[in-house]
Amino acid sequence: MNSTDSQVRVAVLGAGAVGSYFGGMLARAGSQVTLIARPAHVEAIRAGGLFLDAASFQERVAIGASVEVSAARDADVILFCVKTTDTEEAARSLAPHLAKGAVVVSLQNGVDNVARIRAASGIEALPAVVYVAAALPEPGHVKHSGRGELVVGELKDSGAAAASQPSRAERVASLFTSAKVPCRISPDIEVDLWTKFIMNCAGNAVTAITQTSYASAARNEHTREVMRQAIAETAAVGRASGVALPEVDFISMGLKFLESISDQATSSTAQDLARGKRTEIDSLNGYVVRRGKELGIATPVSFTLVALVKLLEEKAAEPQRTAQTSSR
Repeated sequence: MNSTDSQVRVAVLGAGAVGSYFGGMLARAGSQVTLIARPAHVEAIRAGGLFLDAASFQERVAIGASVEVSAARDADVILFCVKTTDTEEAARSLAPHLAKGAVVVSLQNGVDNVARIRAASGIEALPAVVYVAAALPEPGHVKHSGRGELVVGELKDSGAAAASQPSRAERVASLFTSAKVPCRISPDIEVDLWTKFIMNCAGNAVTAITQTSYASAARNEHTREVMRQAIAETAAVGRASGVALPEVDFISMGLKFLESISDQATSSTAQDLARGKRTEIDSLNGYVVRRGKELGIATPVSFTLVALVKLLEEKAAEPQRTAQTSSR
């Protein structure tokens, strides 16, 4: 990275709501940022900048935008924000354009993206845990409705590329904190990843199936029980996988956390289903089911949540298939 945070060149690969929010905050603070996103989002940003509709301010931010992965070629930091369904393909596409010494930071749901990025491309990404409520109500417009902090750290099994850059977590944290984005360095990022993962597996599928908020689902006695069992299954799988999860009551902590989230905040899984898009369920409850099967741990609630989300994905795709079949 360059000597001052304002000179750091940042590319955001897969700049949806989360990537656009954090990229926008960095650009607002003076970093040179390019969002790599879908054509409609890019066109809107090129025409009028990125409208950052944050919880504490509204501002139109000047920021670069491109549809090409090659726009990351000169970046010092790449925020890897693609959906987990696109992890391998995006990693392979990015690898030829990666500058020497560039740091790739995975700001994704799930707990296995760093390993998947490494296996697909040889890139040793830095894992990050993201806590933010953001959405894209329209191209060029980010709506931020809560939180907005990060946790970064090196995995204990990081490869040689990470070992040769012992200060990269500190440098990334400094970049974000200088942009007024809280960013904590974790001594055990795997624990932080799984702690967030437990919350996601408890809330995302339930809120997607019911198309309601986290708080509403956590307050309802029936969905609250589903969430309780999903937390228990996920924590059990994590501990059996060797993750040093603390001996805390994840059920009480998780339900309290989910109930405290703003009613305006909806899960990414719920947003995907509402838009007829493929969800990340395979990297959330689906991962719990697969890992549980490997470890001999029963995960019936997680399996049920996956099955229902998959059914809703198929239902959402049916009108598209009908339209494609009937068009001439």
